[in-house]
Amino acid sequence: MDLEERISALVAPSLDAMGYELVRVLLQGRTNLTLQIMAERCDRQPMTVDDCAEISRSISAVLDVEDPITGAYTLEVSSPGIDRPLTRPQDFDRFAGFEAKIETKEPVEERKRFRGQVLGLNEQGQVRLVVEAHEIVVAQANIKSAKLVLTDALIAAVTKEQEQ
Repeated sequence: MDLEERISALVAPSLDAMGYELVRVLLQGRTNLTLQIMAERCDRQPMTVDDCAEISRSISAVLDVEDPITGAYTLEVSSPGIDRPLTRPQDFDRFAGFEAKIETKEPVEERKRFRGQVLGLNEQGQVRLVVEAHEIVVAQANIKSAKLVLTDALIAAVTKEQEQ
């Protein structure tokens, strides 16, 4: 288990108990470390500054006790935003039908970068994507990064979801 996975395992239960879902843990920097915790509300309502502050206080307490990071770091709590990263298997099903950019670790059909419509997961848990009228399949373990593309359709869907 790498450090980001360990931190995820430490903070996810606290977030869940508070009504939030962990979207991503990212540790950046070499000399000035920044720990980014990205979360969203379970009720799919927009995140507020107060939500981020509440998460920050709770996670700081957990991290102070467990002390998984050697040395000083800055904790940054944020929401995923509309053009969010796709980091969890359920994200690919939840945002099926929307456009995304995906970068792979290893080439798929001789490419590493794709932009197309997410179709969700297949029975084997692989990500399906339509790129230039051609369906490709990418193993989740091969995904380096994935992010939704900001489109009118995405904005309309997120707005409608938040109104419910």
